[in-house]
Amino acid sequence: MLASGTLTTELYHRTGLLAALWRATADLTMAVHVAHTYSNGQTISFNKMPLQLTKPAPQFKTTAVVNGEFKDISLSDYKGKYVVLFFYPLDFTFVCPTEIIAFSERADDFRKINCEVVAASTDSHFTHLAWINTSRKQGGLGPMNIPILSDKSHSISRDYGVLNEETGVPFRGLFIIDDKQNLRQITVNDLPVGRSVDETLRLVQAFQYTDKYGEVCPANWQPGAKTIKPDTKAAQEYFVDAN
Repeated sequence: MLASGTLTTELYHRTGLLAALWRATADLTMAVHVAHTYSNGQTISFNKMPLQLTKPAPQFKTTAVVNGEFKDISLSDYKGKYVVLFFYPLDFTFVCPTEIIAFSERADDFRKINCEVVAASTDSHFTHLAWINTSRKQGGLGPMNIPILSDKSHSISRDYGVLNEETGVPFRGLFIIDDKQNLRQITVNDLPVGRSVDETLRLVQAFQYTDKYGEVCPANWQPGAKTIKPDTKAAQEYFVDAN
């Protein structure tokens, strides 16, 4: 068994490592995959500029359906706000309407914390509008409280690293972008599984808390719960109370 002094030293050492890992998130990268197929059938793959957490999110400008009308919007329109940008595979499908409707119905909860939710796929804005004008009982979306972007050129999906080059549709990528337009969170699901609105809202709240107070949020943190000071000695207060 470790002596108390040795144990305390070991705890400080490990807590310091965790703090260092937290500070090193800026180095976490996600490569953006691009493939080019030549006329002879040969496919050449290479990496573009990687996505980096805490670094600027890829900018875009495209046509979206907003409140039932076509409108050109860009990421820069949202400066000063958090943004949840989520990609989905295709209009008129199965899991996709459940996700989009769920996020749309919670749009006000996000706006209360200065966050906008934006959906995107590689369908045209005309297809988006047709889907919105289809009743929910028939698999449509109905009226929407969030913009739906058209990425017909595939450039946005490709820049965010979620485009399946073989099928031309994006995976279920979700990106939290902060009020300075920096990437703070990246999640990518395979096609069969939808995402959690509650978890996305919790993550935005957690990042906003750390921005404001400089403390870090433990597993399963909820607003109002205890946080951790990222300091080897000060963190002991949390660990003593939590255990």
